[in-house]
Amino acid sequence: MFSHVMIGVNDIEASKKFYDATLGALGIAPGHIDAKGRCFYMTPSGIFALTKPINGEPASHGNGTTIGFAAQTPELADAWHAAGVANGGTACEDAPGVRSGPAFDLYLAYLRDLDGNKLCALHRVAKD
Repeated sequence: MFSHVMIGVNDIEASKKFYDATLGALGIAPGHIDAKGRCFYMTPSGIFALTKPINGEPASHGNGTTIGFAAQTPELADAWHAAGVANGGTACEDAPGVRSGPAFDLYLAYLRDLDGNKLCALHRVAKD
């Protein structure tokens, strides 16, 4: 459904370091910075990008917004979370773990990035 997600950040280099670490834990190659100073993470299923806001105002997070990244295993979600905390992110929500629902279980790990954007690594857990 989605082709890309682009978020505003205040410091491209610091944010690239954070996202290189967290997305790298999920097997995604480091981002590349284009001629306009934007950073792109390319995958077969979509693009995640970082940019300074084009209106020149400071970047800010969306209240109620969460950006989710697929994790192939709970261990990768944990590695993503640990990489984020080690690179300036802040743990938020409950600790990483399974959240049960009527139809499926999810393994979720939540962070806030350097600009306060709420992020989630999600692994769909098979029901027995």
